[in-house]
Amino acid sequence: MTVAFIGHGYVGLVTASVFADLGNTVWVVGRTKEKIENLKKGTLPFYEPGLEELVKRNTKAGRLIFTLDYSEAVASSDIIFISVGTPPKENGAADLSSVFAAAEGIGKSLVGYKVVVTKSTVPPGTNRKVSEILVKHKPEGTSFAIASVPEFLREGTAIADTLHPDRVIIGTTSDRAQELLLEFHTPIDGEKVLCNVETAELIKYASNALLSTKISFANAISFLSEKVGADVEKVLEGVGLDHRIGRSFLYPGVGYGGSCFPKDVKALIAIASEHNYDFSLLKAVDDINKQAQALFTQKIIRHFHGALKNRQIAVLGLSFKPDTDDMREAPSISIIQALLTAGAVVTEWNEFRQLDLVKLAKNLKSRVLFDGRNIYEPARVKALGFMYYGVGRM
Repeated sequence: MTVAFIGHGYVGLVTASVFADLGNTVWVVGRTKEKIENLKKGTLPFYEPGLEELVKRNTKAGRLIFTLDYSEAVASSDIIFISVGTPPKENGAADLSSVFAAAEGIGKSLVGYKVVVTKSTVPPGTNRKVSEILVKHKPEGTSFAIASVPEFLREGTAIADTLHPDRVIIGTTSDRAQELLLEFHTPIDGEKVLCNVETAELIKYASNALLSTKISFANAISFLSEKVGADVEKVLEGVGLDHRIGRSFLYPGVGYGGSCFPKDVKALIAIASEHNYDFSLLKAVDDINKQAQALFTQKIIRHFHGALKNRQIAVLGLSFKPDTDDMREAPSISIIQALLTAGAVVTEWNEFRQLDLVKLAKNLKSRVLFDGRNIYEPARVKALGFMYYGVGRM
């Protein structure tokens, strides 16, 4: 099958590369000449394990084609995916300008019948607006169907997530579009969930909001654990063994970050507000996430009695999670800014789990370890002469 992806960001490039590797001809349409030329040479705009090899192999094979031109890509394709960014506005609502610009470009280039799919994370009702734009700009005699197939990629494991997802959500407006999308996703082994476009749009937000809620709940329990003398790791281990709950994402730390959770929580709050619903639960989730970062920073400041001026502090782990170079909404940013403001200058990468703490202890002026991800055992660290500060544990 021949398909096109509008946008070569994280979602667009990973998904396009995987489906090209499955034997499809895949066009990737961008808007910046320098980035497109770099992609043709195999130079990626971000790091994802295994992606560079995938891009180079399929570009060389002629299955992955990068272009600035909508016309040939859209005309050649059976399905066109919109996979552009939807960053937050100041009020938290999703900025859909790139989605609508992509829809206009697709509309002007339509030939025959196409299925236009929004893969970007968008509020319910967005695909209907995309349809209006396509109708406005499409040439006479052409036709289309809209669909929503949201992505659920995790940075660091995106290739495996594309090939082996828990589910594939396919929201459509016609049987013909549904059949085409089911055929396209035949090699993908996740359970197929068929629904209308509004349901598909909301599933993505609901999923990320619930995962964010689990993280904030874990952090709230860590705040309480410190006050009552409990070990939050044991508390959540006991809670997570209940099969109805599970331990996934039930880990405390310095809060969630990245390109999805902070943005999507705020966007869902804004979506609810637009429909006259006060989503107070998610407002609390967002507030607890901010508290987690602030309370961790306060531990550092309290330890040094506020005397951080000219003090050197090593920060291990800057990206928001392991195996990615993504710094968007990374908790490390707010923590470092707070420490700099106080006069001085956090991610659980496996490399940091294997640190030679004995060697580290010998080379530190002050043996203090602030563990914002609870990746070390307090007893072992203290036995090496460190003062240890974790999250929700003594």
